[in-house]
Amino acid sequence: MSLHLSEAMAYLQYQLGAEVDSAGRTVADTSWSTQLQSSEHLWMLLEGAHVLTLMLFAGTILFVDLRLLGLVLRKVPVSAVADTVLPYTVAGFAIMVLTGSALFFANPLEYYHNPVFRVKAVFLVAAALNIFIFHWRVQAGREKWDASERPPTTARVSAGVSIVLWIAVIITGRYAAYDWFKCGQTTGVIAELAQCTEFETTQVHAEQDLAV
Repeated sequence: MSLHLSEAMAYLQYQLGAEVDSAGRTVADTSWSTQLQSSEHLWMLLEGAHVLTLMLFAGTILFVDLRLLGLVLRKVPVSAVADTVLPYTVAGFAIMVLTGSALFFANPLEYYHNPVFRVKAVFLVAAALNIFIFHWRVQAGREKWDASERPPTTARVSAGVSIVLWIAVIITGRYAAYDWFKCGQTTGVIAELAQCTEFETTQVHAEQDLAV
């Protein structure tokens, strides 16, 4: 299953949108993924937009979390704080996802086999689950403590977990951009976690189909 996913990432990176020569072989460096990666201005625009909207999204979430912890705006109802920042949170999230997906598409095979990126994905799923649990269980009784200066323990725990997880997402996302843990430059347990053997196999198969 994981090898199939690796091959799917290779298809995105080397073949999707690529030109084909008269022999039916994929012309190297013509795929949409490669063109996006080599487009300096578009890449910089996407990366800048991703970082800025991540700051907007995480910043608004942090503001609500700090209110839930009873550290800021203690006289203002939680609902008022949340409703005020919600449009910015939604806008930041939408643009962050779009730009993040585009950045991933520019180098999908290496990102997929990057252990730090995989850890980031785990933190993202955990953060999403925490949000779901908060809205499904914790916030269900918010009318009882909405105006409280110090919300109940469950709300404060959820807020604390949220802060930790989003900080972890930001840190791992930053380190995923470096080559320190990429296949070919790492060994041992890290290479096993990244499934570098599968990466190398997929890379060889992909290059065999390319017309250089």
